[in-house]
Formats: sequence, C-alpha cells, structure tokens
Amino acid sequence: MPRVDRPWHGILRRPEHHEYELYLAVEDIDHTRTKAKSPQTNGICERFHKTVLDEFYRVAFRKKLYRGIDDLQADLDAWLKEYNEIRTHQGRWCFGKTPMQTFIDTLPLAKEKSLQPA
Repeated sequence: MPRVDRPWHGILRRPEHHEYELYLAVEDIDHTRTKAKSPQTNGICERFHKTVLDEFYRVAFRKKLYRGIDDLQADLDAWLKEYNEIRTHQGRWCFGKTPMQTFIDTLPLAKEKSLQPA
C-alpha cells in the first residue's frame, strides 16, 4: 500500500523547524543561539532567567491565583515592559540606563556596522 504523507508531516518531525520561524521570517528577524561552551553569553541568559524567576514568577505565584495562561502572560508582559523600559540597569552595557534606551542609543551604530561590507 502506498504511503500518503500528511501536509506538515515532515516539518513537524524535524527539530530544527519551529512555528515561530514563520514569524521571524515575516518580521525579518535573525534568530541566534548562544555558542556552545561560551560561559559569558550563556551566563547572561542564565542570569536573566534567574531574575525572571526570582522577581516575577515567585512573587506572582505568591500574590495571585492564575485562572489561565492568558492572565499569567499579561502579568509577565507588564513585568517585562517595566524591566526593559522603566527600570534602570547597571549591567555591562546599560551603565544606569534602561535596556530600551541602551538599544535606541546604539541603533545608529548597529545600522552602520550592518551596512559595511565584510
């Protein structure tokens, strides 16, 4: 009996394809990963995860009983907005500015570098 493939059958089985890839392509966003055995970049990601856990999830779950994922997502979005746009950071690149202000301030430099031939 001949095998009939379902649409998406092959894509769903390959771990390198994810649903968000279409969104990234539409928005022209490059997805990057941290380098293996690179403690500097991986440490930054791990520190952010710890901050979210300590400052958002542990506090939120003590204060509120969530009825669904949408409620939790709304609170997380509000926390992330405050984290990125209101709260100043003393990290490696922010120097007392918010991450959003740091991003905006360095955008011209990033555009200049991306236009230069390699």
